[in-house]
This record gives sequence, structure tokens and C-alpha cells, in this order.
Amino acid sequence: MVRQYVPTMNSFSQLQLAPNLAKAVAEMGYESMTPIQAQAIPVVLSGQDVMGAAQTGTGKTAAFSLPLLQRMLKHENSSTSPARHPVRALVLLPTRELADQVAQQVKMYAKYTQLRSAVVFGGMDMKPQTAELKKGVEVLVATPGRLLDHIEAKTAVLNQVEYVVLDEADRMLDIGFLPDLQRILSYLPKQRTTLLFSATFSPEIKRLAASYLQNPVTIEVARPNQTASTVTQLFYNLPDDDKRRALKQIVKQRGISQAFVFVNSKLGCARLARSLERDGLKTTALHGDKSQDERLKALEAFKKGEVDLLVCTDVAARGLDIKDVPAVFNFDIPYNAEDYIHRIGRTGRAGAEGLAVSFASPNDVRLVTDIEKLTKQKIELLGFDFEDDRPAGRINNGRRHWDDEDSSSEKPASRSRFVPPPKVHDPFFDRPYEASAEPVNTAASPEQALSNSRSISPNIKPKRNVAALFKTTEPG
Repeated sequence: MVRQYVPTMNSFSQLQLAPNLAKAVAEMGYESMTPIQAQAIPVVLSGQDVMGAAQTGTGKTAAFSLPLLQRMLKHENSSTSPARHPVRALVLLPTRELADQVAQQVKMYAKYTQLRSAVVFGGMDMKPQTAELKKGVEVLVATPGRLLDHIEAKTAVLNQVEYVVLDEADRMLDIGFLPDLQRILSYLPKQRTTLLFSATFSPEIKRLAASYLQNPVTIEVARPNQTASTVTQLFYNLPDDDKRRALKQIVKQRGISQAFVFVNSKLGCARLARSLERDGLKTTALHGDKSQDERLKALEAFKKGEVDLLVCTDVAARGLDIKDVPAVFNFDIPYNAEDYIHRIGRTGRAGAEGLAVSFASPNDVRLVTDIEKLTKQKIELLGFDFEDDRPAGRINNGRRHWDDEDSSSEKPASRSRFVPPPKVHDPFFDRPYEASAEPVNTAASPEQALSNSRSISPNIKPKRNVAALFKTTEPG
């Protein structure tokens, strides 16, 4: 039977966490719990399965990590033997960046405990991951594909797993991970606690929950597909050629220090990043064609504030928690309306104010309508007023000569483009056709025709007489 849980607490001090966990939580500045944390943590502490839906950026990682670590403290030990540190909690995520982020947070929560954690994902050499797994870990964070590689190589043994977390489950199903999930879950003990977190409870999610969760507690902290109220959303109607100019103007006018810039294709992502870099903006690109090392370095540079704009595809749209990002730009309207909600969720996190700016070309009308239907919000397409961004001081007049701007009043044409000269009207072409007065002599001899042709054009040369090699005999 599925039930809805009603929260009874809103402060971390009310959770009565173990001292080692409470110390780490206090160092991280956690005081008040978000709605998903307030509802999910007590349920997980009680050992029940959870099926939770919440907006992105609401603290779901702490909602499942802290209670799991609390329950696993009974297995805490200082032994160096890998056998004393089997995998007891498995966290599955759809993207490498999200897996790396969750693993870092788990390490910070378990900082003062003797529980070990590790992360495995694709795009990296398996040898360092294998070496870490052989030392023994209690919490394993992974992407499905790379975890299956380790299972097949027998470097990841999951027969003692007690807790399974499927985070961003809707995204994993969208990108075709269901067969991999089913294979992974078949290696796990049947008696376990399963936590499923998703942005929406689609029919596929519900079928997955029915198959692998036992009497789960349903937790919904917001209306599905609802955008954060702290994010200001603006839509501008712009042709594709004007989007980059509008982006630069908004960044300059509003003094935006950092922003995500989302595009729909990997090639468009790379090209836009290069163009903005040439325009003087500190920019880096993040997309699927980059190596994993390059992706992690780009993300780290953005977190440290070394770059202003992170131009990215939807690989960065899910779950990345970077604090105090003031703005998100949808340079391209996403093909999937749900991705719009996840994109703009990169700003306005944890109750902060945020700005989401979307550029819609005339071909994006259907995509904008899909977003309206999903979010149940009326979208107004605004016009964009460009500043006069022509260079001041000297102006090229189009003839390889530069004029001073103060002399433009004397030469107003120097700012304008080339103007063709006016057409000269020839009255000859208005006259009706008149036949020639001299008759043409069609019976003229070849010599006479040749002489007539000379009067027509001096460039026509007469035909030269050439001696014949054989003489022809006239017939009888």
C-alpha cells in the first residue's frame, strides 16, 4: 500500500544524528531542512522504501545519504581487510558529472566516520577504480554502464548490498538505462531497502517501482513539473543570428558574473564557446564529445569562478549543484520540455534568486508551446532592444579610409553602406523598331560577302587559299 508521509520536523538538530555525522553536517552549514529532506530522512531512518519526487536543487543527496550513513554506522570498523568493508549501499546515477558530485558529498558527510566510499563511471581508466574497490568500500556511487563493467570483471561484488538508491530515475529511463538497471538489480539481494528519486512519476517509473520496491512511501514535495518560484523567466523572440549579440548584451547590462548557456548540439556548443571566447568572455565548453578528464576540468574551473560562462549541452542539465549561479541561458530551446525545467534548475537553488533567459527563434513556436503545457504557465515572447554597439571614435567609410566621428555630421554618407549610382535613361530604347532601308543581297558572291563582312567587323580574317594535296576529277 502506497502512503504519503507528513513531516514532523524541519531542523537537522531534531534528527539526533550520530555525533560524527552531526559534526560534518554542522561544518557544512546545514541548519534547516528542505521539504524533501524533512520528509524523506525520517522514513529512510525507519528502514522503509521511498518513492520521492522533488524539484531539482532541493537537497535530495542529503535526503538519502545522511540516513543511510546513520544506519550503516553499526558496520563501522577500522580493519584494513577488504572483507570487512563490503559494498552495503549502492547509488546509481545517469551522468558522470552527477556521480562525481554525489560521491564528493558522501565523502564530506562521512568525513569523521570510518565508512569508506568510492565512485566509478565511464570515460576514465578502470585500473585506479579497480584498485580502490579491492581495498573495500561501504558506499559505491556509480553510473550503470561502468558498474556492469566492474561486475563482469568481478571487481565489484554486490551480494551484501542492503540499500539501493536510484537517483534521477526518470533521466536514466529516458536515455535507455532500463535494461542495465534490471541486470544490476538482479545481482542484488532481494531483501534490501530501495530508494527511488525522480522529478516526475511517469508510467515507466511507476512500473519500475512496482517491480523492485516493497510497499514504498510516496513523497511529493511540489507539484510535478513545477518551476522554482525564485527564478525569473524571460523569453525573447530572436532570429538565430542575433542570439549571441543578445547574450553578450544581457551579461553586460545585468553584470552577470557566471551563467550556464545551454545549446542542443555538441557541435553548436563547441562553436558558441569559441565565438564567446573571441568576444572576450571567459568561456569553457562541456559536452559529450569531450573526454571525461576535460569535462571534469571544465566543471571544476566553473565552480572555482575561473570562467564566466559554461556553454553546455543537456549533459549538465541534471543535478549539478553549483551554488550562487545567478543565471541560466537557453541559447536553444530544448527539444524536450522537461529538460527546460532541469536546465533552469541550475539557478535559484536552495531558495536563492535566479534568472532564466530563453532565446526563441521563429521556428521554436511548437517547443515553446510544449513548455507552456508542461509548466501550465503562459509564456510571453518579448522583443529585444539592442544597444548601438558600433565602434566609437573612428568610422570606416568603406573606401579604406577612417573618418573621425565628429566629422560625421559633415559626411553623413560615411556611415551608410554603398549606394549604387542612379540609372541613366537612354531614349534610344524607347523608339519603336524600324527595318533597315538597304535590302540584303542574298545572291552576293562569297568574295562580296567577305568584303561586306569586313565592314561589319575588322576582326574577321579572310579565308586563306590552301593547295590541295589531291586534285578531284570532275565527273564526265
